[in-house]
Amino acid sequence: MDFIQNLLASINEVMTGMFGDLGPLILVGGLGFLLVIVALPAFLFRKQDPLDKLRNQTKTEKEKTTGRALRVGGKDQRLDRFAQFLEPQNVDELSQVRLTLIRAGYRSKGAVQTFHFAQFALGLGLLAIGSIYVLIAPGLSAQASILSVIVPGGIGYFLPKYWVTKRVQKRAEEITQGFPDALDLMLVCVEAGQSLDQAIIRVAKEMRAAYPALCEEFEMVAYEMKAGKDKTKVLRDMGERVDIQDVNSFVTVLIQSATFGTSVADALRVYASEMRDKRVLRAEEKANKLPTKLTLGTMMFCVPPLLIILIGPSVYGIAQNLGGAGSGF
Repeated sequence: MDFIQNLLASINEVMTGMFGDLGPLILVGGLGFLLVIVALPAFLFRKQDPLDKLRNQTKTEKEKTTGRALRVGGKDQRLDRFAQFLEPQNVDELSQVRLTLIRAGYRSKGAVQTFHFAQFALGLGLLAIGSIYVLIAPGLSAQASILSVIVPGGIGYFLPKYWVTKRVQKRAEEITQGFPDALDLMLVCVEAGQSLDQAIIRVAKEMRAAYPALCEEFEMVAYEMKAGKDKTKVLRDMGERVDIQDVNSFVTVLIQSATFGTSVADALRVYASEMRDKRVLRAEEKANKLPTKLTLGTMMFCVPPLLIILIGPSVYGIAQNLGGAGSGF
């Protein structure tokens, strides 16, 4: 017992001498991280249970015979074994995360698992990098060591969420920018004699190069209508996926037109005109905000050089006169 206590005391003294007061804590954290690294291959590459393998083979053969195999793709099967850790167990939370990823353009079945795995991998990886930096860098204080470990881990954990948020904003801007042009083209197609389904397919085909996100939404609407889904439900699902006020108003217009039996062409004509006016107003709003945004830059980069040019010669002359007067005195 005394031997163990002496050994632990000597290890504590060595670690404290090498890494300061946080030496024992760094040792425990390093051992824990090493155990995690050693245990990960056992979880990732463990052999599949024969009963589960037989069940999956039977399920695959059944799906091939029933023609439902096309609905299974797009999911990384290696992450399924960790589904309870990589997916929220609350149904509402899972639906909200999946809807957010769909708005960002990630529609695969394994998008939620991949998102949480990216958070875990980046957080743990940058946490390990921060720990290595603390071990290598000499003379760090306790506060600096803790920040060097925690801050990279936090950045790695929140980086995927930041990326998805920026993707959602970018897709929303692209859809908002291209929506008036899509309505104009849809109005032309409807007035030429095409149905609403055909007009949506035509718009998705013609505007793919300019606005791929908007065309992707229109293609999904067209495919769901072809599959026999209720048109009102399809349009409401589109508004929920996109979550943009202009698109939601467009969906409401089409639903009311179909409900009351009014002309779709007339409704599209009025709404397309409103969207064009709204785009002009949006551009004018950005132009009016521009002088305010440039005020700080103007004061920082234009006013100091102007003051130097205007006041500099006078200050130099005053300094010369004072110097001459002082030497004459």
